[in-house]
Amino acid sequence: MKAPKTSYPRNKINILLLENISDAALVQFGAAGYTKIDRIGGALSEAELIKAVKGVHLIGIRSKTQITRNVVEAADKLLAVGAFCIGVNQVDLKAATEKGVAVFNAPYSNTRSVAELVIGLCVMLIRKIADKNAAAHRGEWLKEAKGSFELRGKTIGIIGYGNIGSQVSNLAEAMGMNVIYYDAATKLPLGNAKQAGDLKDLLKRSHIVTLHVPSDTTTRNMINADTLKAMRKGAILINHSRGDVVDLEAARKALKSGKLAGAAIDVFPEEPEKNGDAFISPLQNLPNVILTPHIGGSTEEAQANIGVDVTAKLIKYLDFGTSEGSHTVPPVSLPPQAGTHRILHIHKNIPGVLGEINSRLSKRGINIAGQYLKTNDEIGYVILDLDSKLSQEAFEILKQIKGTIRARMVY
Repeated sequence: MKAPKTSYPRNKINILLLENISDAALVQFGAAGYTKIDRIGGALSEAELIKAVKGVHLIGIRSKTQITRNVVEAADKLLAVGAFCIGVNQVDLKAATEKGVAVFNAPYSNTRSVAELVIGLCVMLIRKIADKNAAAHRGEWLKEAKGSFELRGKTIGIIGYGNIGSQVSNLAEAMGMNVIYYDAATKLPLGNAKQAGDLKDLLKRSHIVTLHVPSDTTTRNMINADTLKAMRKGAILINHSRGDVVDLEAARKALKSGKLAGAAIDVFPEEPEKNGDAFISPLQNLPNVILTPHIGGSTEEAQANIGVDVTAKLIKYLDFGTSEGSHTVPPVSLPPQAGTHRILHIHKNIPGVLGEINSRLSKRGINIAGQYLKTNDEIGYVILDLDSKLSQEAFEILKQIKGTIRARMVY
């Protein structure tokens, strides 16, 4: 679909990309005509971001930068946020929704990278490679089979059977493992995987437990002193999901007592802002523990895929108003109508808005060639294709509709 000439020149759209977002995003923006891009290597604090976001139309972040309500309120021209990662918990979605700011992410683009690493960690931990590697670096020759096992025939318990969890399931089964999973929702199993009756049932049966859940009130500290007791002695714990789903102090005690034989943790309740900053964890200096700096999805392939995915969504939103994949603006897509101008209207979800739009446009003799409305709990979003001769007058009318949050003429 060829993008029409936009009402607001593409080379005047201000884009701010933080946290070393892939060059693939830069290339794609440039090819679409969006060339006014500022890039910052690391994350910004809230105070720094409040200053930086003024005059910015699009902002791209990864997992470190926090788009708080204060940031959203300070963003005087912000149209959309691109979260170049799987989750969007670093964005205040309610604040963004209220301001009509679209928020996009890439929920599938780095699933393979995380899944592959989890399987690699399963091998490393069950063979106690971390201990043997450390000994070799100290000049010790630790050649022994005691406490080292094969993955084949072992049971892996997957908590969260979504995009990543299901890929881990496939790879684990290919390694000869038995797969069980627990999810809050009923999920269709892949291969020979079986859904556990409850969390403690999974913990009791699993040699390796791996977490792939979001951060919310139901998952915070779900692995704690009580649930660790339910795990079999000598089990291995892997967390590559969110930093607050495991009680690290409880995990430390379980590792020191031998209840856990090993652990791999990639995400932490508090993480350094940038490379080189100090990092402290209760799990440091424990045997057979692999700590990594939130790199589960950090492969060049994954970052390029994320860059392409999120950038494509942002460009479609700017060029056509297409909001499919947004977590805040209701998902709307309308094919362009020849010989028309397109106007986007975001408003509070109150009764009568669409009726007032149609009534006022009709009174002015403005023909609507295409129209699509969708709402969520907070806002409504309308795409209108209108007679090009009267589109400017229609735009002024739409800005005056009761409950309007923003109106934008796309082309």
